[in-house]
Amino acid sequence: MNPAEERTWEVVRTAFERRQPAPARRRVRPALVLAAVAVVLAAAALSPPGMAVVNAVRRSVGIEHAQPALFRLPSPGRLLVSGAGGTWVVSADGSTRRLGAYTQASWSPHGLFVVASTSDVLATLEPGGRLHWQLARPQIRFPRWGGTRTDTRIAYLTTSRLHVVGGDGTGDVDELGLPAAARVAPAWGPTTHDEHVLAYVTTRGRVTVVDAGRGDLRRVSRAYVGPRALAWSPDGGTLALAARTKVVLLAAASGRARTLRIAGVRELAFAPDGRLALLRGRSIIVDGRTLFVAPSTLAGLTWSPDGRWLLSSLPAADQWVFVQAAGGHRVLAVSHIRSEFGAGTTLDGWLR
Repeated sequence: MNPAEERTWEVVRTAFERRQPAPARRRVRPALVLAAVAVVLAAAALSPPGMAVVNAVRRSVGIEHAQPALFRLPSPGRLLVSGAGGTWVVSADGSTRRLGAYTQASWSPHGLFVVASTSDVLATLEPGGRLHWQLARPQIRFPRWGGTRTDTRIAYLTTSRLHVVGGDGTGDVDELGLPAAARVAPAWGPTTHDEHVLAYVTTRGRVTVVDAGRGDLRRVSRAYVGPRALAWSPDGGTLALAARTKVVLLAAASGRARTLRIAGVRELAFAPDGRLALLRGRSIIVDGRTLFVAPSTLAGLTWSPDGRWLLSSLPAADQWVFVQAAGGHRVLAVSHIRSEFGAGTTLDGWLR
């Protein structure tokens, strides 16, 4: 490893060794959970007192004293979210704009545009909603936009194939010759004018790095069981993989792997300054330390542009949860997310 990689690994390893593990939870059988939900729904349908039951359950799985609506973001920037209600841009002042009936999306470099998709249409739009182009493809998943301001590429999956298309909608390429892709979002590394580094995970669990501009294969890792999420560090020096029983940190220059023995991580995200956040069940862990433990299972993870806040959601409570990660320890919750953005909302990125 070069000196920068050694320093990065030493910080993460030391913090992880000092981590404060979250207490183990007893496993609840799905049948019991479904029965409890059915009782709650029946009570709500019968009478106004039933609503008190719903509210009590919401408090037990969510954050108390949550705001009734999203009045504003706790940090500057624009948030991109998608779900059954479509794709939305949320401004810092809490105002929202619906871009269309898309189910997944991501920002372009510098937040100039948005790439969004349904299951069979890929489209690019301005944040104000103006459509630029669209492309019909079957079973689209995980559209991701990378590159510079003037030279961009969009990566996405169709079934198990990795595709790359130009930011202007031309030159769509099914990356023939590469192994089939697992259901993990591909990740763009920092891009220069002469290379477009893209990482994805194969169905065999191997992290594969390619230059999407030239079609060159850069590196293939060993196989990891149960890959779930992939992310580059901001400086491009480290590629992090969440697998079933561990988190793997791959050095970009050498491919050397370092392992954090932590199971059950489903999401991971690097802060602008390089801190690594992990989402595991009810817990958010930052550089090995448990930052927050929620009353119920969390979903989604994204940093604010200034690195001061992390945002996740509590689907069982119909809440978003903003957790302060720098400069304090506040937790801010917002309720009634489904009524504002639709069910099954995903957090697609928070940019300036």
